[in-house]
Amino acid sequence: MILTRNPATGAELARYRAHDDAAIEDALAATAAAARDWATVALDDRLTLLLAVGKLLTERRDTYAALITAEMGKPLAESLAEIDKCAWNCRVVADLAPGWLADHPIDSAATRSWISYEPLGVIFAVMPWNFPFWQVLRFACAALAAGNAALLKHSPDVTGCALAIEALFTDAGAPPGLFRSLIVEAQRVPSVSARIVADARIAAVTLTGSERAGAAIARAAGAALKKTVLELGGSDPFVVLADADVPRAAEAAARSRFGNAGQSCVSAKRFIVVDAIADEFVAALLTEIPQIGPLARADLRDTIVRQIEQSVAAGATLLTGGTPVDGPGYHLEPAVLDHVTPGMPVFTEETFGPAAAVIRARDDDHAIELANDTDFGLGCSVWGEPEHALAVGRRIRSGALFVNAPVASDPRLPFGGVGRSGYGRELSAEGVREFTNVRTVAVA
Repeated sequence: MILTRNPATGAELARYRAHDDAAIEDALAATAAAARDWATVALDDRLTLLLAVGKLLTERRDTYAALITAEMGKPLAESLAEIDKCAWNCRVVADLAPGWLADHPIDSAATRSWISYEPLGVIFAVMPWNFPFWQVLRFACAALAAGNAALLKHSPDVTGCALAIEALFTDAGAPPGLFRSLIVEAQRVPSVSARIVADARIAAVTLTGSERAGAAIARAAGAALKKTVLELGGSDPFVVLADADVPRAAEAAARSRFGNAGQSCVSAKRFIVVDAIADEFVAALLTEIPQIGPLARADLRDTIVRQIEQSVAAGATLLTGGTPVDGPGYHLEPAVLDHVTPGMPVFTEETFGPAAAVIRARDDDHAIELANDTDFGLGCSVWGEPEHALAVGRRIRSGALFVNAPVASDPRLPFGGVGRSGYGRELSAEGVREFTNVRTVAVA
């Protein structure tokens, strides 16, 4: 049995019966059968399904947003924005996938030669709770557009969302078995996921989540010789140079760090600020701290409190926040720490909560050194005169570089990281093609 709770109050929301082995086998058989049929469906018809999904998302946005807020705690305005982004993604993929998946002619020694992008089969997805609709829709649109079926193992914390998304695809006209959600108790997730990855009916695996979960899935997929796409943690640097527009940078910094209560892999986490404007930036940042929702679970709040306390004990200055809010739910006052240095938890670990770590840099070279002092490599944001900031940003290792803007995902641009932030890409042409057999065809 799976129990979901409202993070704002701690109260029970619902109880769900988990799938047993027979139900899991039924889902595997159904998605495998659907994948064989869906691969023969014309691309235009596949994309018609995505448009129907997007239309329903828009029509039901209030219902779905309320479910997101109830299960993982983000403010309703943020939940509504998440649903709107999902609907946008459906439209973008439907509009651009014909070009992304078209045969690509290549000049060679053959009379004719080209690259084709062909379906793989069933894509198994392990998804997290922090963006319960967006994380799923961005993989599912790519997988289904490419001609695959999708089998989802969502976080138990958002079981209601997982079932709602399965029903969404069914209501939009998806064939039986094309998109299925598995409901698995937390303690069974590692063993069940490993068994599913090893199953011959699974063609590829995608995971968004922690390093530990990614490593486990990668081990299982490697043993089974299955392709994987992993989008893991991040400790994204937000670099503010001496010629930056400081008020604008501070506003964007607060929005990036504290949105979704800081529970985003791609949010800015380490604010590396050149000494010359550091005091001005910190003062501006403190005026921009927003009201936030609760963290999704008590253990997540405990982790970020531990990171803050250990960093302060190591010499960081806590300027505001960092204290759990008395009362029901999993609330935490947004925290800003100054004079953070390498080795402190808020510098070296991923901080998945509302804590901003300010690190002071002597100059550009020192800022680059600090930014690169991490095993992660998801996104990077650099603020300053555009060409100057771009030159600095090019020397920082990351999967995405944003100049004078916070890092964000866009369906038209590839998204993913390097290092311990994972590998492979989601979104855009690259994300859709991750779920294809890139096949060479040569005719003599």
